[in-house]
Amino acid sequence: MKFKAEIDVMPLDALLDPQGKAVSNSMKNIGLPEIDGVRIGRHIRLFVEADNQASAEAKVETACKKMLANQIMESFSFSVTEA
Repeated sequence: MKFKAEIDVMPLDALLDPQGKAVSNSMKNIGLPEIDGVRIGRHIRLFVEADNQASAEAKVETACKKMLANQIMESFSFSVTEA
């Protein structure tokens, strides 16, 4: 079976996010001072072949832990659906 995974990788809340801070600071320049606390991460979409959803989720989690996210500085979350 083929599954689609949608993965979000974000910097840990305890760490500084310079890109997010720059965007937050720029919001007042474009007339949106009420927007604050921007955090910028990555969104990854991939397809995986697996026998069932649990197996697909395990493979996606392994990919996240081993390659897609640096767990020292980032957290990740994902959803897996049948493609």
